[in-house]
Amino acid sequence: MPLSSSYEGQECNVAATLEVVGERWSLLIVRSVMLGAHRFEDLRARLGIATNVLQTRLTSLVEAEVLERLPYQERPPRFEYRLTEKGLALWPTIAALSRWGDTYVNTIPPLIFRHRECGGEVDDHRICARCGERLSADGVFAVAGPGASENHPMRRSGPRDLGS
Repeated sequence: MPLSSSYEGQECNVAATLEVVGERWSLLIVRSVMLGAHRFEDLRARLGIATNVLQTRLTSLVEAEVLERLPYQERPPRFEYRLTEKGLALWPTIAALSRWGDTYVNTIPPLIFRHRECGGEVDDHRICARCGERLSADGVFAVAGPGASENHPMRRSGPRDLGS
């Protein structure tokens, strides 16, 4: 019996959420936009994703109102992708997946989230370890961690405010 590619019939918000962001590339695209890759070619290069797959996923994320597509050039027409409020609300999910990976997959973190105000590291509960403030995405920036390779995008671009 073939596996279903849909969560139809599941009366559960986890399943409903996976319909929006559960495809293999979707959260990686959201993470990359969150970390400053806004243009199609930047996303393609950063992710190493096929052009047709990226276009399909971007279209889906725009239709789901996770991303918005905004013009940045008229001739020829060019667009960039920005997080909507709905997309920015995925930051706790991205942070939790990152921390889970730091603990169980790559124990030397390639990426570290820091509090914009005091520079303290963000803990598992999205609280600043230095000052104790509960943080939202707009109070956080990301830097390359000790596990980031020489070619890691954060090493090349430097610190990035989330969602900017």
